[in-house]
Amino acid sequence: MLNAASPVKAEGRAALALLCENYWYPLYAFVRRRGYAREEARDLTQEFFLRILEGRYLDRADPEKGRFRSFLLTSCRFFLSDELDRARAQKRGGGAVLPFEIASGEERFEREPRDKETPERIYERRWALSVLERAVSQLREEYEAHGRLDQFDKLKAFLIAGSEAPYAVLAREMGTSEGALKVAIHRLRKRYREFFRMEIAATVADPDEIDEELRFLAAALRGR
Repeated sequence: MLNAASPVKAEGRAALALLCENYWYPLYAFVRRRGYAREEARDLTQEFFLRILEGRYLDRADPEKGRFRSFLLTSCRFFLSDELDRARAQKRGGGAVLPFEIASGEERFEREPRDKETPERIYERRWALSVLERAVSQLREEYEAHGRLDQFDKLKAFLIAGSEAPYAVLAREMGTSEGALKVAIHRLRKRYREFFRMEIAATVADPDEIDEELRFLAAALRGR
């Protein structure tokens, strides 16, 4: 991932910017849980990602541990430890603008549980949820592209494990048989798993790391 996302080449910078856009919020939540006020957390998060997009910290990436999740967290810890940067909060950014918006960060953070969860734990859980949300979003876009958005909206509840399955009622509502409905749900779940794995693949250096990362994310969601 980090080798492909070189900020020197246009396509590499675009790939890196897309990853940052998809996964900026877990980092914002981490900074807020570290005790920074909302405005400073926003400024710090923006400055951090501007530096990432400039290619800074990439030389610190461990090629044997190329998970984007770990790279961002380690780099952010280093960034926050820089007292000079924090002392110059009002000068952050130098007029540069991120290619994506982070203004919704505080609104999302206000919905976080008010427990004593560590900054690292909130980062891990939010990262896991972001991967899930990305997979669902990609799946929705695919159904929409094929003119089946209504079907997706009716079936998406079945993506949740243990959800109730009123097959007979829903089949009648959709004008289909229970058998056909079950097949549609099976295909939906299968495609969802494929998108989920593809999303993970975009954040790791080696395909062999996908299953390990998947287990990590599952544990993060369970609150290991």
